Amino acid sequence: MRWDGLRLDVGMDTGDGGQDGGPGETTPLFARSAVTRTFDTPEFRGVTFYEIHARSIINRVPSASRVPFEWTINPYRGCTHACTYCFARRTHEYLDLDSGRDFDSKIVVKVNAPDLVRRELAAPRWGGHPIAMGTNVDCYQRAEGRYRLMPGILAALRDARNPFSILTKGSLILRDLDLLAEAAEVTDVSTAVSVGFTDESLWRAVEPGTPSPRKRLEVCATLNEHGIPCGVLMAPILPYLCDSPAALESTVCRIAETGATHVTPIVLHLRPGAREWFMAWLSREHPRLVPRYLELYGRGAYAPKAYQERISQAVRTLAREHGIGRSATRGGEAAGARGERAAGARGPRAGQRPGERPVSPPAPAATPEQLTLL
Repeated sequence: MRWDGLRLDVGMDTGDGGQDGGPGETTPLFARSAVTRTFDTPEFRGVTFYEIHARSIINRVPSASRVPFEWTINPYRGCTHACTYCFARRTHEYLDLDSGRDFDSKIVVKVNAPDLVRRELAAPRWGGHPIAMGTNVDCYQRAEGRYRLMPGILAALRDARNPFSILTKGSLILRDLDLLAEAAEVTDVSTAVSVGFTDESLWRAVEPGTPSPRKRLEVCATLNEHGIPCGVLMAPILPYLCDSPAALESTVCRIAETGATHVTPIVLHLRPGAREWFMAWLSREHPRLVPRYLELYGRGAYAPKAYQERISQAVRTLAREHGIGRSATRGGEAAGARGERAAGARGPRAGQRPGERPVSPPAPAATPEQLTLL
């Protein structure tokens, strides 16, 4: 991750209902000169925002990351979705914040992101590469409802005819449906929603700040109905909590009803930062599962390959049985034609990862698969 691209401009004007952080507020070292805001509204109570001016916004992913996308845009750091398993938690430690509660409640906002995107896309050295969004923290988290950074970002990508993909748990993406449709007319646009399970009690426990799985699947259906290709990242699949045959079938069945272009299953992985926070939750809520998780994840961040393959095969079989991808053939052909007119290489599809085989109509040529970082 690159943190040297953040320039912190001094500013004290709170405006539009914002309040400066009080004198008792613990401020991270990076934000000594940032505008610090809190908002006295139910949806943002307990959340602190650090408004900064970034020096750059289109980030090149280090080759060591071993992901199949090369460029990303991240207008936020930290995420009010508060998913207990989120891989990005550790990145908050780079800001002298903790990867637990601070990650959920102390949000960095790059307020100049739209202007930077437009400027960097216009630079002669920019090659029109596909850009992935939502691969770190969700660009449609609740903060986006107040800061409205994505409309400007999408307009810049549309005007530059630059291909992009979006992965989200946020229903707020539908606010920008018109912009997405306009962009899809001139370049390659793909989207995916993340839904690992449909058990509402589990959702409330591990994804407390997100829209419900039902709402996310409605988002998928709406995007597809409006000609914006949308698949489902069935992730994370939590061992012993939502991996039973009945649970998998229930989720795949609900996904099929949305007209999803594809479904890609991913088993939970626990990287440092996320590992400690998730295991603390597990020990409180499901202490009997702790030994099983230590057995699965005792040697690293990933479950054993045999377990991952068993889950992936089960989901692929269910997806075929429920016809996922069949209804997307006609829309996929139209999207392909638009992509050819866009004069750019087709980018990775949102919600895919290396080694996973999403269930969808066969493509004329192989394309890189997008690893979604959870």
